[in-house]
Amino acid sequence: MKKILYFFILLFVQLMNAQDNGSITGRISDENGSSLPGASVQIDELKKSTSTDYEGKFLMTNIPVGNYTLTVTFVGYGSSIQTVKVESGKSTTVEISLKSSVNELDEITVSANKKAQKITDVPATINIIKAKDIEQFSSFNLGELAARQKGVDFVRAGVLGTGINIRGFNSAFNSKNLQMTDDRISTLVATGLPLGTMETVIKDDTERVEILLGPNGTLYGPNAHNGLVNSITKSPFKHQGTTLALGGGTQNVFTTRLRHAQAVSDKFAYKFHFERSQGTEFKYTDTVYVGNTGYKELELDRDFDTQKYGAGLHYKVADNSELIGYYGHSNNNNIGVTSAGRNQIKDWTIDVAQLKYVSPRVFLNTYYTWSKTDDTYAMNQRTQNYVSFKNAGFSEEESLRRSYYEQWFAPAGIALKRGAVFKDASNRFNAEGQYNNNWKNFFLTAGVQYQLDMADSKGTYLLDDGGIDIAQTGVYSQFEYKLPESGWNFLAALRVDNHDFYGSNVLPKAAITKKFDKGTFRLTYGKGMAVPSILNMKANMFGGLVLGNAEGFTLSDGSKVARLDVESIHSYEVGYKGQLAKSLFIDANAYYNQSDKFISPLINIATGGRTVTHVGNKPIGDVVPGSNGAYVLTYSNFGKVDTYGFDLGFNYYFNDAFRAALNYSYFGRDLDKNDLGNDGDKNGVVTETDLPINTPTHKMSLGLHYNKGKFYGAIYGRYVQKYDFFSGINIAAKTQDLNGDGVNDVVENAKNGRTWNYGQLGGFTIDANAGYNFTERLSLGVSATNLLNAEIREFVASPAIKTLVNVEMKYTIDFFQKK
Repeated sequence: MKKILYFFILLFVQLMNAQDNGSITGRISDENGSSLPGASVQIDELKKSTSTDYEGKFLMTNIPVGNYTLTVTFVGYGSSIQTVKVESGKSTTVEISLKSSVNELDEITVSANKKAQKITDVPATINIIKAKDIEQFSSFNLGELAARQKGVDFVRAGVLGTGINIRGFNSAFNSKNLQMTDDRISTLVATGLPLGTMETVIKDDTERVEILLGPNGTLYGPNAHNGLVNSITKSPFKHQGTTLALGGGTQNVFTTRLRHAQAVSDKFAYKFHFERSQGTEFKYTDTVYVGNTGYKELELDRDFDTQKYGAGLHYKVADNSELIGYYGHSNNNNIGVTSAGRNQIKDWTIDVAQLKYVSPRVFLNTYYTWSKTDDTYAMNQRTQNYVSFKNAGFSEEESLRRSYYEQWFAPAGIALKRGAVFKDASNRFNAEGQYNNNWKNFFLTAGVQYQLDMADSKGTYLLDDGGIDIAQTGVYSQFEYKLPESGWNFLAALRVDNHDFYGSNVLPKAAITKKFDKGTFRLTYGKGMAVPSILNMKANMFGGLVLGNAEGFTLSDGSKVARLDVESIHSYEVGYKGQLAKSLFIDANAYYNQSDKFISPLINIATGGRTVTHVGNKPIGDVVPGSNGAYVLTYSNFGKVDTYGFDLGFNYYFNDAFRAALNYSYFGRDLDKNDLGNDGDKNGVVTETDLPINTPTHKMSLGLHYNKGKFYGAIYGRYVQKYDFFSGINIAAKTQDLNGDGVNDVVENAKNGRTWNYGQLGGFTIDANAGYNFTERLSLGVSATNLLNAEIREFVASPAIKTLVNVEMKYTIDFFQKK
């Protein structure tokens, strides 16, 4: 009887309490009335939040009576803040419309702290390529939009090849910028190079790309050394419909792409995508020298193509938590530029499978990556092999067949192993768990990451008999203390990584931001590191001509080259993002970096008549049978190098339809030529080529954007000051005397070492794009690269970039209905 009485008393109390509470319900849409699924809705005073369903609706119950501040945010749109009144036993209904972000200070970003926040709250310099920019750019190659961002060194290696570098020291094998896609590391397993066009997602499924400048590896991993490029795809809850794109252009470019996404219910949604793109590279041959005689690259195939497909399943476990599965595949044929000559990439496939759980408090993520090719080969080495057999009198058929694996050594009358083929059967496994919480003004993020690289070249380009497995485990925590009344925010973070080969490394980070009425000032410190890739450590290419440096080397004069170590960078940055006038916005930063144990590009350590006698404790002939160590390209650490610079970005809005953007960047460095730790080739003299900057001192761009009614367009002028580029055997530089002995070591428009030097990179180009929306469903766009056909080369061992024109028609069926 007492239990029954207690039950009714408890029920009565709960009913009374429910009468004292109320609820808030509503719908979030854009300025056109279309629903915004996944918009974040928060009651600031209660720190209670939810997100909208696929119809843009939300419901928050059990809210105590009172007046509250309701904040609504959605990536790519300005935030909305309004006061709502909750009454006892009643439901308060709100209708909120968000406008596309015109005010630079309202922009929402998700990369810096792995959560949505205003860009002014981010203690870092960040560039955002928005959804509208992506949709209005008429090319399948999304990388081209990076050319319009401040602080980014954009390079084009041809029709297909594009790449970026951040804050100095680029190379033909640049792995110091971490590339992420939907919380996946998008790099090749053995080399650490960004996937780039090998990525499995397509442009039409990409919602935005966020580029963070400087070390930002605390939450993402140890190798966000110079910067982070984070691509975020579209949720099938937020972006439903079917999009078909057909495009074509100069250089025989043709692309067809399809994306379909649908929310079956408010709990379940799916998407899938497909792409087939192809074209022909510019006519260019990277001359191969045998002695002093130059030859064209053997069986050069300038045609390229890529095929991609993928699918995602999204299940809402609760209103603000989601379970996501994804599988993607790409197959690629193209030409790749390396520091040891160009590669003919043949049917290189990438597969990824991912499962992750996302909620306000817990983030769980695991994924697996497969990389496979059997027929990719180095054109430089294969050409040399072929010539050696032809000069020895072998038949055309036999010379071609043996050119893949052997080189004829005429003095001894024997064939040496000089394999030109790259096979790859490498895999990678990643897992991560993260916890987020906050207590009033104190915010905590903590997590653990695990990565297992399983490299396997089948003995073709790595010292990997039986494969190479290397694991890394990282633990991180980040603390933020926010004082919204005064505008001060404080951040402290720490990451510890343990590497199977290099042990433990610690990465601290600290930041202070101060909000003012018209902007935010920031002061940050961060440490980054670049762990040598498996290729850096275990390379074995072309019969020992290129060797990794995991063990160190001994030269014939007894001198030593130490084994490769982890590179670190300490970065100090001050910045301001704000509004200078009613329609003028500025984003400025200045930075100073201190690099230690800088990892060099490929350099020849067998100089001055010396040879390499030992790899570690083993004679070089035991490691690479037949090698005499007379010419060895490898990687080495330098001493301390300081770099510095600043970036300025201005945006001026003439009106809602017309905007101008001006960007300028400066980069400099201090190289101590008296520090023999900076003597890369160990010849006793420090020269500029020992530590090549490979970065322009000055670069600038001016862009004009127009969007009104059915028409849109943009035009960008980009100036890159002429600069020298040295990477392995590749040289693009002016005539100069490097060591001051009165003899020019580098000669422009002439053979230099094992390659031809066409001179410095850089110059001035104009890019443009425009389009017309015939209806809400049908649009036609055109883009032009190097509109005026300026004579300009942007990357070493690459052709001069001619005018590229792409035309694209897009048809979309939108499942969303305006309400």
